[in-house]
Amino acid sequence: MLSTNIKEATKEAHQQLEKKVVLKLKSIRSNADYADVLKHFYAYFNAVEQAIKPYITTAVLPDYADRRHSGYLKADIEELGTDTSELPAVTIPQISSVAEALGALYVMEGSIMGGSIIVQMLAKYGVTKGISFFSGYGEATGQMWGKFIAVLNAQAENNKQQILAIKAANETFSNFGEVFGGVTVTG
Repeated sequence: MLSTNIKEATKEAHQQLEKKVVLKLKSIRSNADYADVLKHFYAYFNAVEQAIKPYITTAVLPDYADRRHSGYLKADIEELGTDTSELPAVTIPQISSVAEALGALYVMEGSIMGGSIIVQMLAKYGVTKGISFFSGYGEATGQMWGKFIAVLNAQAENNKQQILAIKAANETFSNFGEVFGGVTVTG
């Protein structure tokens, strides 16, 4: 199944990104710091969403319109008193098929799974505003992930599609890590 293969094949890139994000989150000491981190997320997620848009239709993922998207990040940034006028440059994977789009979306949808931990971490730093994005789907988070995984597995009809999805997921993880630029990860 693609969901098992993609998880194993992206493990290293996922861990490297996670380390960078956690370091950035641990450096937050104010709403302004948090807004800066959100701008990085927004710049990347918005660009990836535009790239996958032609391929992720309601025929592919019927509840796509109900899923979390970069608009939540923008709203969170604005709730923190800033805007999206100055964003970091991003590089995204090239997406030219449904399989690649689903591979990229695997990374984006998967980011909700740790959202509740991030919300708790932010609260420790006194940040309680602008958390709609990381709040994910609330109680329905597991159910929404399950629905996505079912679609991911159903769409990967052959080995070539699986390879394309895995490659796009790895590039999505790696490129997202580059958005955080100067963060040094050791160990």
